[in-house]
Amino acid sequence: MTDIAEGAGARHTIPVIDRMMDVLAKIEHRGDGLTISELARQLPVPRTTIYRILNTLQRHGMVRRDDSGAYRLGRRLLSLAAQVASRVSEIDMAAICQPYMARLAVELGEGVKLSVLDEDGVLVLAAAQGRREYALAVTPGQRVPAHAGAASKLLLAYLPPVERDAWLARPLIAHTAKTITDPRRLRSELARIKRLAWARDKGEHAPSIQAFAAPVFAADGRMVAALSVPFLAGAEPSRMEEIRLAAIDTARAITAAMPD
Repeated sequence: MTDIAEGAGARHTIPVIDRMMDVLAKIEHRGDGLTISELARQLPVPRTTIYRILNTLQRHGMVRRDDSGAYRLGRRLLSLAAQVASRVSEIDMAAICQPYMARLAVELGEGVKLSVLDEDGVLVLAAAQGRREYALAVTPGQRVPAHAGAASKLLLAYLPPVERDAWLARPLIAHTAKTITDPRRLRSELARIKRLAWARDKGEHAPSIQAFAAPVFAADGRMVAALSVPFLAGAEPSRMEEIRLAAIDTARAITAAMPD
């Protein structure tokens, strides 16, 4: 019965939209973007069709073309993601959090990120750039692993047990020597994070990058986002503590500003 339903569903789709989604999926998994030539090599789609699809997507802000000719995901996707990824579609999370994030970025001089979890993993929903020398660039729309990094672990830690177990059953890829790839160890780490109500990245996604993250809650008490501050490894302990406390304080201030 399922095969029949799927066959019927396939007959009632629009092929060009399927191709458009294939193009977006390829670009999504390449942070530095893809050129038309690269997409033509990776997809069974004529080059001219890819060109027309990209032109249309660019006109609607769904992709953008950089100076090298590579196409990346566009900012229009953020406004769409803000309506679904946060699980509180009636709240514009990015709009609420941006002033607080901007203030924190000025105070610390470091970049600040707001991340949410959806069915595809962790999405950077909003960001504020730091102005301190060697501050790390943060990019809205970026996808990061759901099991590696301060914000990612924090988001997993607050999931209902059944949903958390489903994520832990997926392959846990080692990005660095610090990445936790053993489900049992990761489950223990998530329990510790939830007790502390903050998380730390010691270089799990990139060896030279660390971070602290704190939870943002909706008015009903559900965690809806993680606010994090990434910084270069090697910071003094006093500086790290300053970042940790500032992230926690800002996340609490955003939580207090959440509408009922």
